[in-house]
Amino acid sequence: MSHTIKNLLSGHPEDAPAIGAPDRDWLSYGGLRALAVDVRQQLHAAGVGRGDRVAIVLPNGPEMAAAFVTVAQAATTAPLNPAYREDEFAFYIDDLKAKAVILAADEDGPAYAAASRLGVTILRLQVDATQPAGHFALRAEGAGDTADADEPGAEDVALILHTSGTTSRPKIVPLLQSNVAASAHNIASSLALTADDRCMNVMPLFHIHGLLAAVSATLATGGQVWCAPGFDALRFFGWLRDADPTWYTAVPTMHQAILSRAGRNADVIANARLRFLRSSSASLPGPVMEKLFETFGAPVVEGYGMTEAAHQMCSNPLKPGSQKPGAVGLPAGPEVRIADEADPVLTDGGVGEVVISGPNVTPGYEGNPEANAKNFFEVDGQRWFRTGDQGTFDDDGYLILTGRLKEIINRGGEKVSPLEVDGVLSAHPAIAQVVTFALPHPKLGEEVAAAVVLREGEDVTDRDIRDFAKERLADFKVPRKVIILDEIPKGATGKLQRIGLAEKLGLVEEAAS
Repeated sequence: MSHTIKNLLSGHPEDAPAIGAPDRDWLSYGGLRALAVDVRQQLHAAGVGRGDRVAIVLPNGPEMAAAFVTVAQAATTAPLNPAYREDEFAFYIDDLKAKAVILAADEDGPAYAAASRLGVTILRLQVDATQPAGHFALRAEGAGDTADADEPGAEDVALILHTSGTTSRPKIVPLLQSNVAASAHNIASSLALTADDRCMNVMPLFHIHGLLAAVSATLATGGQVWCAPGFDALRFFGWLRDADPTWYTAVPTMHQAILSRAGRNADVIANARLRFLRSSSASLPGPVMEKLFETFGAPVVEGYGMTEAAHQMCSNPLKPGSQKPGAVGLPAGPEVRIADEADPVLTDGGVGEVVISGPNVTPGYEGNPEANAKNFFEVDGQRWFRTGDQGTFDDDGYLILTGRLKEIINRGGEKVSPLEVDGVLSAHPAIAQVVTFALPHPKLGEEVAAAVVLREGEDVTDRDIRDFAKERLADFKVPRKVIILDEIPKGATGKLQRIGLAEKLGLVEEAAS
């Protein structure tokens, strides 16, 4: 098996297409391998080599995909969200101990200001429009010192990401070359990817979902990845027609936005050659999975992943297996078990904390012994990672998540799973999107609340929605407050965020009064 990113790209035909984009020629595997050699030389000339950390701040597109897989063959990559403000860039660049920052040739905004302030080497990414998609050159601003020119090995760090810190400082997650390679193979295997497959990437490429599932798994099998410039529901079906993919992967909110425009794009859908659709990074409500299948006539594969596992942990299988709405699938790479939520003990079943072990799992958080002690434990010499998710296996071995342990709503001692309430409200014919969350309550501690977005042209009241829930849920699980919004606030990667939503919507002071 390939244990480094360089090995992932080897063995594919020189002239086979690898990376594409709107209105651009395809970059071949031979071209991508040659680009990696050039990038390594350009990095070394700038004083950047093995073990050095390179922050990558680029818009979504083929250059971002190519930068990740080429820079990782010479140094350590650290993709950052281009939407950060200057102080956020300064925090992350400093926290990463980045030696260099890759910026677009004309970038003079917050990332440039933060890198300049910290005295970090700036590498300008220059694109020649006559070259194929993803081709670029790096030009350093200023002279570099000497660099370690050795190629990174399996135990070197390929990718560094931060966990999203909702209540505390974000934790640094280092993923080894071997972690990335193992995960790419796991994803490719679970999706039965071949060189004939083409992925249309609409996921942000500063995020593990796009980097591993769309880009790395595709390139591991000699397939093609067509890179859209981000996600845009209005342009999605035009891209689907032009890219002609066999699959795409997205978060549930993106799938829901796509469904809202599917009716007027029936001709594009009829001509699409989609072998399957994939959803990951948040739980896909069962009714949404069913609607996607009905609309596209292709199986919907829900994957369960997180940064610490180099993305994928479980996946709903393709035929002859079945995709179970409400389940995140079968273990797909790492070993997945249920553990006691408090003690480091694996259980024989029931509901508990989901834990994982395998070659795709990070060796541990960087510089954070307290978090490592809390999140990792050993049983009989095998190391396990606590995911923070609560779940259980059904009789067929499919994992069903019952919630994030931090997100479980504690209503006067009654525990409510937001995912369960989401699933029920998603079945309401007028609701397009829903997120259930905790609302502070002076006597109960927490109360159940839900924010919803209605389908176009629908008109129902919060009372109608609560009545619908009352017929299907125990009384203590019924949202006491339902807020109807035009749009639910999302995180940078398009995920709905439960923690802190009451505060974002201005409901905390209201609840306390």
